Amino acid sequence: MREKKILIIGLVWPEPGSSAAGTRILQLIDFFISKGSIVIFACAAAKTEFSFKLQTKGVNEQEIELNDDGFNIFLKECAPDLVLFDRFVMEEQYGWRVQQECPEALRILDTEDLHCLRHARQLAVKTGRAFQTSDLFTDMAKREIAAILRCDLTLIISEVEMEILKTTFHIDPSLIYYLPFLEEVPEETVLKNWRTFEERTGFVFIGNYLHEPNWHTLQVLKTKVWPLLRKKLPGAQIHIYGAYSSQKVMQLHNEKEGFLVHGRAEDARAAINKHRILLAPIQFGAGLKGKFIDAMLSGTPSVTTGIGAEAMAGDLDWNGAIADDPELFITEAMHLYQMKDQWLQAQQNGLIILQTRYNATSFLSAFGKTLKNLSQSLTNHRQQNFFGQILQYHNANSTKYMSLWITEKKRQRQ
Repeated sequence: MREKKILIIGLVWPEPGSSAAGTRILQLIDFFISKGSIVIFACAAAKTEFSFKLQTKGVNEQEIELNDDGFNIFLKECAPDLVLFDRFVMEEQYGWRVQQECPEALRILDTEDLHCLRHARQLAVKTGRAFQTSDLFTDMAKREIAAILRCDLTLIISEVEMEILKTTFHIDPSLIYYLPFLEEVPEETVLKNWRTFEERTGFVFIGNYLHEPNWHTLQVLKTKVWPLLRKKLPGAQIHIYGAYSSQKVMQLHNEKEGFLVHGRAEDARAAINKHRILLAPIQFGAGLKGKFIDAMLSGTPSVTTGIGAEAMAGDLDWNGAIADDPELFITEAMHLYQMKDQWLQAQQNGLIILQTRYNATSFLSAFGKTLKNLSQSLTNHRQQNFFGQILQYHNANSTKYMSLWITEKKRQRQ
């Protein structure tokens, strides 16, 4: 039986040490490899020193270019059975070429998070008003929903986003699939290596600061949360870690205030494990937050907002506290920091959340069957998604000719 070929078209080369998006892509790669598939990862972005060495997993790396007819030649030679687009902008850029050269290939979109939701919430916060459903109907939403409709299946990591797609945008359930983070629940040997309540000191926050919600959260911590919390806990410190800690991040460091900015953490979970509480007063965002998974996997309770914890725990108790009111947020953080019994219960809640909602073994078998069934009934599936065919037809023409125009302009400059 011929090995299936999986082509992943990445927005960037995966950096699992920098973002949850990087970890997510590697989880999907591991799944495809476990099925005996040949995996090719193609990307037009430049690599960084933090890019994961995909060859160590046996993945074939392919550097590609935007608006380049050479990608069509690559597609013909590759002849993938399944193409996965890493975020909707990759489907916009390369989807028409995939349709043209590999019409029988299964087309999957991994959203990472619903971009139109995150940006709508961000705009509401920046304009000082409450988010409303009507805020979702933007040009970005039109682009993202169109990409979802053009694909055979879209992977969604948040149940809240699943509901938004079904009820607000009326996406047919057959086109979207809930697949959250896929984690290995810590074994007893790992749990024994967690630092105890007494061995941990201070609070912690971590994030990729190229991601706007993280930079905004850091500013809220610095100006609104930490000054008041430190008055209640004199001498306490908060430790700030994160990828792409630019000068604007590093200049927030202030030893007198106990606000200590360390820059990138070599190992996020090891860094979080040193401290007692993760603080994340997140004001806007979407999807699932990788920092909370890392906190749970390192036995660290967290205090966050409703947006921060959204879709993370379902009906289960949070591994810490959720508070949108600033004063309550500070009170909850103070109590959790000082009360060992409450802290230990929160730690256990995190383990229950991991086991119940993110255990990879609970999802991968069903996901594999879904892909198999979809590939076997692809013609009928696409016929049922006629709006997707319409969008595919018009997008293939509009994007195609824009891309060909850019290609020709590039050729003339050479």
